[in-house]
Amino acid sequence: MIAVACVVALGGALPGLAKDADGPVRRLQSADLFRLELAQDPQISPDGAVVAYVRTDADIMTDSDRRTIWLVDAATGEQSPLAATGASFSPRWSPDGAKLAYVSTADGRPQLFVRWIKSGATARITELPSSPTDIAWSPDGKTIAFSMMTTEAAPAFAAPGLGAPAAKPEGAKWAEPLRIYDTVTYRFDGAGYLTPGFSHLFVVPADGGAPRQLTFGRVNEEGRLRWAPDGRSLVYSANHDPDWAREADQSQVYELSLADGTQRQLTHRQGTDQSPDISPDGSKIAYLGYDAHRRGYENVQLYVMDRNGENARSLTASLDRSASAPRWAADGRGVYFLYVDHGVSKLAEALLDGKIRELAAGMSGAELDRPYSGGSYSASRGGVAFTQGAPDEPGDVALLAGGVVKRLTHLNDSLFAAKALGKVTHLAVSSSAGGLPIDAWMITPPDFNPQKKYPLILEIHGGPYSSYGPVFASELQLYAAAGYVVLYANPRGSTSYGFAFADAINDNYPSNDYDDLMSAVDAAVATGFVDKDNLFVTGGSGGGLLTAWIVGKTHRFRAAVAQKPVINWTSEVLTTDAYPFMAQDWFSKMPWEDPDGYWRRSPLSLVGAVTTPTLLMVGTDDHRTPPSEAEQYYQALQLRGVPTALVQVPGASHHGLADRPSQEAAEAGVILGWFARYRSEPTGSSGQP
Repeated sequence: MIAVACVVALGGALPGLAKDADGPVRRLQSADLFRLELAQDPQISPDGAVVAYVRTDADIMTDSDRRTIWLVDAATGEQSPLAATGASFSPRWSPDGAKLAYVSTADGRPQLFVRWIKSGATARITELPSSPTDIAWSPDGKTIAFSMMTTEAAPAFAAPGLGAPAAKPEGAKWAEPLRIYDTVTYRFDGAGYLTPGFSHLFVVPADGGAPRQLTFGRVNEEGRLRWAPDGRSLVYSANHDPDWAREADQSQVYELSLADGTQRQLTHRQGTDQSPDISPDGSKIAYLGYDAHRRGYENVQLYVMDRNGENARSLTASLDRSASAPRWAADGRGVYFLYVDHGVSKLAEALLDGKIRELAAGMSGAELDRPYSGGSYSASRGGVAFTQGAPDEPGDVALLAGGVVKRLTHLNDSLFAAKALGKVTHLAVSSSAGGLPIDAWMITPPDFNPQKKYPLILEIHGGPYSSYGPVFASELQLYAAAGYVVLYANPRGSTSYGFAFADAINDNYPSNDYDDLMSAVDAAVATGFVDKDNLFVTGGSGGGLLTAWIVGKTHRFRAAVAQKPVINWTSEVLTTDAYPFMAQDWFSKMPWEDPDGYWRRSPLSLVGAVTTPTLLMVGTDDHRTPPSEAEQYYQALQLRGVPTALVQVPGASHHGLADRPSQEAAEAGVILGWFARYRSEPTGSSGQP
């Protein structure tokens, strides 16, 4: 095993740590990962005068993200910190804009705080055992609703005939007690092994007091919470199916009466209905939904129904893209929502007359290391605040008002003023498998010279039902800074290209997505500045699976790094935290019913043909693609004598593999060091910086 700290053993120091003779290095450095900032969760005040947002940067002393809440003036762009102690997040304005609720760890555990904007006074209004989520103000501003996990006793088994167990003497050091689980979902990536319990709804006075629990029972009441305009009820989604733990796609929309606690089910789909939002006049509910067909991907549509659940109709049936984050416009004539088109995240409005109009594009998500599509926004009568980014800019806060988009923050301008980033350009690809058009992007090194030959890294996204786009990606920029052309693409199975494109890999993954990726590499080589003898490949999760699949199908790559991969579908399905939906929706049969089918789709089935030096990387606390997946492949390659290494990232979950800046830097260093070990001299002029 190679620890992530042993970067030097795989090719020297991290890229770009040395300084130029004349001054600081212009290329992005590993140390710059501690200097990047990101805007998330912008919340516009009711009058549109101020936007509260979560500002994320890195604390070099704790090697972790630091989340603070800032206010930015919509007219001047002037900023001021609102909550800068502990981790602070989820800002939400009161209906009159006089107060802001948020969650903070300033006093230890996450608690609900309220800031009185005019006076600047702040009060912690809860003492909760778990973190509150889905914060929602009542229309009169006197009450805040939220959801919270409630715990219950762990299962226990009696031991007849053995008598009572011995009592632990005071001061004795015994082994930890047994852990007993009997639930379908007993661990989850990022959370680890779960404490038994369920998510329920609560209300608390906005000026402090005892929280009151509204829902009970052995089911989870989910967000997001919305108050009816009269303040007498809450609308939300929940899965009350008798077999809800195994039937995860059976959420419905419910309304809860605060007077007597009765719940009324408003939707009755064989599938999922969720994320409700009540119209300003209280007569209609917008929500997201899809019919369940036991397949890997469904287009999520935006629906509107009458308040009583009748007359439901889709507003986005003609869009052929998945909708997310619905929010009624202040005038009640339409519903704002997000969707992704060809990798580009967009804000749109679906009007009740059936028309859809795009309002803004180029939104930016919550990830810095990879170019995943995404974004967040909020709306009020004063406009729409949203996260906006670019290939050379992480997400900032932007405002849409009066049909004009204005960028309010410039969080990374001072850092990038002294940096030369790799340029991101689009590359059109025609797949060798049926001529299917494929979107791809290339990042060329700073000081790029098209007359030179550069090594290429193919970087593959995970999911597989997700998409990359033309947005900033710190780790890919580090690859470019080290002198590589970086290629990434959206092969079939990616989202944002319509249902048929994503559904092409249903019960057929991996398959022709391999051909799409190889065609993207061919197109990159055809540009003339890519050295065909210095090709490298890496990717994470689904991208790790495809990396391992690729080296079993071709020898064109000089080295590979499979990050948090799926290697053996039988062991993956039976050890992942997501096993109910993975077994039911991604395969037509269970592993014991179709072992040959699972094997044919497993990269391990091709390991006998692998000659490419392949490094495996996985987090020790990964519950989505457990470490045993990477270890299987590592040991198989060792048995075959193929050059390999195993890198474990201590304490990292699946989605948190690069969450800590030092680990992202170390991982990039390991990947570049592994590639440098097998890189040959270029066939033309060198692209090495």
